[in-house]
Amino acid sequence: MTENTTTQQPANTQALAVPPLPPLHGERLFALKQREAKALASSTMVPKEYQDNVPNCIVAMEMAERTGASTLAVMQSLDVIHGRPGWRATFLIATVNTCGRFTSLRYRFEGQRGTSTWGCCAVATDRETGDELVGEVITIKMAQDEGWTKKTGSKWLTMPGQMLRYRAAAFWTRVYAPELSLGMHTSDEIEDIGVSQSQPSAGMITQLAGESPLVARIARAKQPEPEPEPEPPHDPETGEVHEPTREREPGEDDEDELPDELA
Repeated sequence: MTENTTTQQPANTQALAVPPLPPLHGERLFALKQREAKALASSTMVPKEYQDNVPNCIVAMEMAERTGASTLAVMQSLDVIHGRPGWRATFLIATVNTCGRFTSLRYRFEGQRGTSTWGCCAVATDRETGDELVGEVITIKMAQDEGWTKKTGSKWLTMPGQMLRYRAAAFWTRVYAPELSLGMHTSDEIEDIGVSQSQPSAGMITQLAGESPLVARIARAKQPEPEPEPEPPHDPETGEVHEPTREREPGEDDEDELPDELA
């Protein structure tokens, strides 16, 4: 014997709806963002670049808002190579595919596999205009000429097809949707380019977040404030500054001083 169970719905679901919270501005927004960043920084589940680092967590939160992704997804997909942040290619492709403005990225190959002429380009269609958007053709010869295949442990030698897709997608995004990548390169591009090492600074943090005032404020809070200069001795009632009394040198007598009536 089977029992038919039905889920009872409230008679008035609209009455149970939670009203939206009012938007936060100024000090309340700053305090809320800082609390969220501190909670993320204290977690051991986030990458090491964000642990005990409130400014970096603020950057991830800002990027998540701009790209429409979750903060944790941004943290897991943002690598720091030689001191430079870069997106993972898979995250960049997923961001383009889910933004809703374009069809999913597809890849067109040309040339002969196994030769330097083998290459591909990324292709998508603008949903609003219907225009086909074709990216730059990336070939093995380009990778060789740019020195991408000469790096130690280069994936171009072991999985060229995958690297062609990743690089074609990165080039396509910077041309047709640079706001999705925030103008940043992918991690494999940074490794191939071989940029000089540099440490992240407060200026880099502000630049990553698009000159966000909130990030700049957090970064400035991390810097020690200069100590105020001591005030000279003065009379607290009149404000008259007292000149310091000069101590006499050994052997100096009163004959060097002029009388009061001649002074």
